[in-house]
Amino acid sequence: MKSLGNNLCIIIVFMILGSSCSQTKRLTEGEILYTGVKKMNIETAKGVKLEGPKSSAISGPLGFPPNNPLYAPYIRSPFPIGLWVYNWNVKKEKGLKHWLYKKLAKKPVLISDVQPELRLKVVENAASEYGYFGVKTSYELIPNKRNPKKAKISYQVYVPEAHLLGSVEFWGWTGRMDSLIQRARRGCLLKSGAEYNLYTMEDERTRITKMFRNNGYYYFQADYIEFLVDTTREKRVADVRVALKHGVPAVALQPYKVGNVELVLENSDQSETQDTLSYKGIEVKYTKPLDVKPKVLARSLHLLPGDIYSFRRQNRTQTSLARLGIFKYTNLNVTRADSVKKSGFGSLDFSINAVYDLPIETEIEVDVSSKSNNLLGPGLSLGITNKNLFRGGENLTFKLNGAYEWEVGDKKTNSNSGLINSYELGVNVGLSLPRLLVPDFLKSNKDFAERTNFQVGVDFLNRHTFFRMLSFTGSLGYDFQSSWRVFHTITPLKITYTHLLQTSKEFDETMENNPAIAMSFKNQLIPSMSYSYTYDRAATRRNPNRLYWQNTLMSAGNILSAIQYITGNHQGQNKKLFGNIYSQFLKLTSEVIVYRKVTETSLLATRFMGGIGYAYGNSRVMPYSEQFYIGGANSIRAFTIRSIGPGSYHQESDNKTAYLDQTGDIKLEGNVELRFKIMYQLNGAIFLDAGNVWLLRNDPKRPGGEFKFAGLLKEIALGTGFGLRYDFGFIVLRGDLGIALHTPYKNPDKSGYYNIPKFKDGLKFHLAIGYPF
Repeated sequence: MKSLGNNLCIIIVFMILGSSCSQTKRLTEGEILYTGVKKMNIETAKGVKLEGPKSSAISGPLGFPPNNPLYAPYIRSPFPIGLWVYNWNVKKEKGLKHWLYKKLAKKPVLISDVQPELRLKVVENAASEYGYFGVKTSYELIPNKRNPKKAKISYQVYVPEAHLLGSVEFWGWTGRMDSLIQRARRGCLLKSGAEYNLYTMEDERTRITKMFRNNGYYYFQADYIEFLVDTTREKRVADVRVALKHGVPAVALQPYKVGNVELVLENSDQSETQDTLSYKGIEVKYTKPLDVKPKVLARSLHLLPGDIYSFRRQNRTQTSLARLGIFKYTNLNVTRADSVKKSGFGSLDFSINAVYDLPIETEIEVDVSSKSNNLLGPGLSLGITNKNLFRGGENLTFKLNGAYEWEVGDKKTNSNSGLINSYELGVNVGLSLPRLLVPDFLKSNKDFAERTNFQVGVDFLNRHTFFRMLSFTGSLGYDFQSSWRVFHTITPLKITYTHLLQTSKEFDETMENNPAIAMSFKNQLIPSMSYSYTYDRAATRRNPNRLYWQNTLMSAGNILSAIQYITGNHQGQNKKLFGNIYSQFLKLTSEVIVYRKVTETSLLATRFMGGIGYAYGNSRVMPYSEQFYIGGANSIRAFTIRSIGPGSYHQESDNKTAYLDQTGDIKLEGNVELRFKIMYQLNGAIFLDAGNVWLLRNDPKRPGGEFKFAGLLKEIALGTGFGLRYDFGFIVLRGDLGIALHTPYKNPDKSGYYNIPKFKDGLKFHLAIGYPF
């Protein structure tokens, strides 16, 4: 079988090579194979800058890819297998050759398929949308010197100065609609002197439509607004009239008020007794017993009888009901009354159907971890959530998690200490409320999600031959938004207590040799508070590039220390609470991620993150759990987790406890990843990762670990690599092969910047779920 398989591969290779002499064999008279763009020369008038969407709009239509593009649209692969196979003379509709033809053949992309004239017209239209009228375009075919049936295309584009907006007038509006427009005139997006931009006009059309729909005009649509542009008055100046189209239906020009509002709460079983109640003019129909408090419903219903209709309030009603988390879905139906009241307003009746979801939700997660210290093992997490504990959308979650690991590949130590070397068990109970439990003067009327979270947990960790540790955690936190892009998380109180139950002789010896590490493992109390600010500018049609920026500031023990100082305890260190030393430190982290669309099927993702933690007062070292580490599947993929740093410090790989001291007080990391589509749900990536961790204070036991600007670049670990991702829709399976380029520590067997002794020593493979960032 092996011989047959080898022979088959050889036959296929020779068949392909034998047909590779021509890629144009089947082209007819007049057909020319398109082999890409030779040159794309885009010139601009003085002062004109084409950036971002403008640049993409003008260059995008010209970037049509040829067959087998390697760097579209300029460079093709030297092995256009699809074209070679297409040129086979396949007569039989069966057999290996026919099967290969069906699977591999690719129809040639011809100059006639590209249609360069049409593409230049598209460029002219796209440029005019940004105010660049009178764009000059041309193209030239560049035939292949050895084969005239092949040709590239060179494009020439000249972009003149943009037209500027002159006068902006609202024309043809009357009555109440005109009054609304004049009242909101300050918010107009069209400003005299600004560059003409069709997309800004579309945004202005949307703004006006929203204003009308939020002031009673339920049936008004954006298509009813037109822009009349005059470019004849002055050179490169466009006067604009924002007008109401002719022939708009009368129903769209009629304002409405809210009439009757009916809320129907449905269970899956409708055989039970039905009942009705009226609350603030809203009729609520439900199945006994009522599973949600009336006041909770009142907070969620923003369409009240007698109010002027508002699309914003309609959305708030549906969104608020959904955020309760107790309904599977909600439907809203609107009925228009035939009569018009003397006030000039029509009437709209609303019927809202909300179907209850199941009150209990279960969640099971299974994962497998592989660590740099030769530990391998699965983990299991079981969660049960009651989504309506007190009939107000409160979530009570009980989560049980466990994991165990065994040692593999430990040939040097020949340890035979049992199947289960390490295990972890934890219980966490969380209560989440769909509102902020704060005084009324701190509450906001903005229509954004907000939650108050309580958590209590206990975790037991057994590291076989090292230690056993018990950890307790309790916290109170608030999640809310201040705008569509800005998110806040405030944790005014979090208490963590760690207690070493048992340690081994080997662990004690390690701690004796590393006093700084030993201090971070002491039994200690960590009373902390934190604040996170997140800015997330999501990708849109106009701007497909996403920006994500998160900053977190954490403070531990400072308020407690101040209280003790005021009450007379002026002791610098070893202050205690309930007989336990508590930690005192500040920690700041920041992360910036930018996703930039390169082509329709490729994306450039970049990340830069940094952090610094400073222990003082009652502590000399931050708790081990709060220290920074680096490496692994979501970090520098050419190195395993906790295998580098701090600084140029290095432990031998056969040291079992090496991972304990590969942490630091400062972290810098940068990642660049080009993600592209290969076929169907299979995607690829090429990446470059760099970073390290350092100590703020010198540690004699970890030489080279202190942060210093001198020689900093040499202490930045660098790795590259490539990966495959398969998108199942609900989950992404990722495999990355990291290739080390530089280690922050010296290798005696290899000098210079590329200091990897052997190429295979710098290879690390990671299998993970989801994207790294």
